[in-house]
Amino acid sequence: MADEWVFPKGELMRGKRGLVMGVANERSIAWGIAQQLAAQGAELAFTYQGEALEKRVRPLIEGIGADTMLECDVTDDGQLDAAFATLERKWGKLDFLVHSIAFAEKSELKGSFVENTTRENFLRAMDVSAFSFVAAGKRAAKLMDAGGAMVTLTYLGAERVLPSYNTMGVAKAALEACTRYMARDLGPEGKRVNAISAGPMKTLAMAGISGGRGLLSTGREWSVMKEDTSMEGIAGCALWLLSDLGRSTTGEVIHVDAGFHIVGVPSTGDANE
Repeated sequence: MADEWVFPKGELMRGKRGLVMGVANERSIAWGIAQQLAAQGAELAFTYQGEALEKRVRPLIEGIGADTMLECDVTDDGQLDAAFATLERKWGKLDFLVHSIAFAEKSELKGSFVENTTRENFLRAMDVSAFSFVAAGKRAAKLMDAGGAMVTLTYLGAERVLPSYNTMGVAKAALEACTRYMARDLGPEGKRVNAISAGPMKTLAMAGISGGRGLLSTGREWSVMKEDTSMEGIAGCALWLLSDLGRSTTGEVIHVDAGFHIVGVPSTGDANE
């Protein structure tokens, strides 16, 4: 991953250990966040699903000095239990969790949501994209002292209707609601739960959306900053939320999209008109 995505090295996460779930390749938002956390001194473990992803991700994590990769299908409670049990044996406790996992059948993302969505895909999308955060968070919380933090990744399609997002938008809306309810339950224990709503980026997930390239250009043109969402910005937000700087912030959905989400109608002329 490009070096410019990583802030200068520091000590904000020194002594903290965390699990990153959902790295698919060097363009993954989860990987950008992981790089930033590592640059600030965090010790990281990663999950993967399947041999193909392991082969793709292992060289990346070895490049930042990490050595813990755990196979974990988030729809399998046994694999989730095993992954967190391994972390407990290895570290004893956990300081933070990064969740960046989502899935919906590509064929059901385009066209009519009403006509094309099947019960089977709807339930699977909700399981993988929303409930997996609850399931992982439940296990992570048991390993966290007060001050532990969790972050998940969402998108504006949870709040607004976007073309070719359909079931994923509904699942992301559920994920954001899960974030708030988890924050409510874990707050008395001093544990924080937040979500980052990232603007469109050139990721594997975006490549799976019909018209994804158009969303990228629209995001840039409509944003108040007139720029693409940067990995550096997303990773920096995650660093804030997961470090001690994020104390007293929980249950939030933080938009990192160059201001795209605040625009109702894009400007078409002089701002003073």
